[in-house]
Amino acid sequence: MATSDYDVLVIGAGAAGMMCAIVAGARGRRVLVLDHANKPGKKILMSGGGRCNFTHTGTTPANYLSANSHFCKSALARYTPWDFIAMVDRHRIAWHEKTPGQLFCDDSAKQIVAMLLAECARAGARVETSVPVSNVRAHGEGFMVDTPQGHVRCASLVVATGGLSVPTMGATAFGYDLARQFGHAVLPLRAGLVPLTLSGKHQEHYADLSGVALPASASCGSASFGEAVLFTHRGLSGPAILQISSYWEPGKALLLDLMPGVDPAEWLIDQQQQRPAAELRTVLGDGLPKRLAQRLCEAFLGSRPMRQYRDAELRDIGGRLAAWPIVASGTEGYRTAEVTLGGVDTDGISSTTMMSRRVPGLYFIGEVLDVTGHLGGYNFQWAWASGHAAGQVA
Repeated sequence: MATSDYDVLVIGAGAAGMMCAIVAGARGRRVLVLDHANKPGKKILMSGGGRCNFTHTGTTPANYLSANSHFCKSALARYTPWDFIAMVDRHRIAWHEKTPGQLFCDDSAKQIVAMLLAECARAGARVETSVPVSNVRAHGEGFMVDTPQGHVRCASLVVATGGLSVPTMGATAFGYDLARQFGHAVLPLRAGLVPLTLSGKHQEHYADLSGVALPASASCGSASFGEAVLFTHRGLSGPAILQISSYWEPGKALLLDLMPGVDPAEWLIDQQQQRPAAELRTVLGDGLPKRLAQRLCEAFLGSRPMRQYRDAELRDIGGRLAAWPIVASGTEGYRTAEVTLGGVDTDGISSTTMMSRRVPGLYFIGEVLDVTGHLGGYNFQWAWASGHAAGQVA
């Protein structure tokens, strides 16, 4: 088989990989990007309902989970959301701010992929898809990589293979296996930004509420996120649940504030004065989705005319509504997860260059690393920033 030579080989044609290729190519490096998938940027194409939530203008290191909370600081500081927005604007891609800080394409995520490919082409970086990598080994001062098309020799190898989320898009453990091959620790992996499931009587209580949504705040330990919560036939979803799922683990308490921004106890006492003859279920149906209010009263709270409740009882009910316990049994797993928590241990990686501290010329960027962002464009910003950091030096 023929052997081709490149300065930089990037494995993975996703957000981080293409950004790295753009930056390295612009430095005059000979860059090749390989991906086993049949098209580049598959996760970009599916993100944001097909419109790609490509960054968040409020990005800070506090929006990321990692065993080393300081690791992401350097790269994020050196490539900001505004740097990526400038590229988007240069390509005249129209965008809008859906909720504060969350930026989406007006038209299609395809525009972001087209922009990245155009930038790769301009930088002289070659992108090839449907090319699986079968073997990687150290070779001289660089690496030798085997593919069905032949061998690729490179001075720098950049691993941008992503995580395990959405296996139908081609997600694999290749990057983690490669890290271990070269002596890197991989921290425990689990699905993040993922719906939670209920089982047994906990599911029975809520199963027929599938489709009911409400604004709520979900808390686990010291983490709390307020947005929509959606009841599903298997459990709970919605932005607040996806966010808290990254902090929840089996056995941990999960609490929902069902009336965020309101003191439920004071509200109930006020309602008692205004509507003494109304049943609790009727009153709650004005503050919560009616089907949910009915179920809470049927299964947990009971219901009688408001005049029959003492203040202490209403305060107790209000306290329960502000911290409603949910006993989750698990998550829907990588099938529907947006990200993978855990990954290549950052203790073995330079936070400035993304290069391995063990193997010169070996880089890890994007989701394969133990850096996971909140929902809302933060994971894309980490992809752009970490890819940029590696591209500057690879």
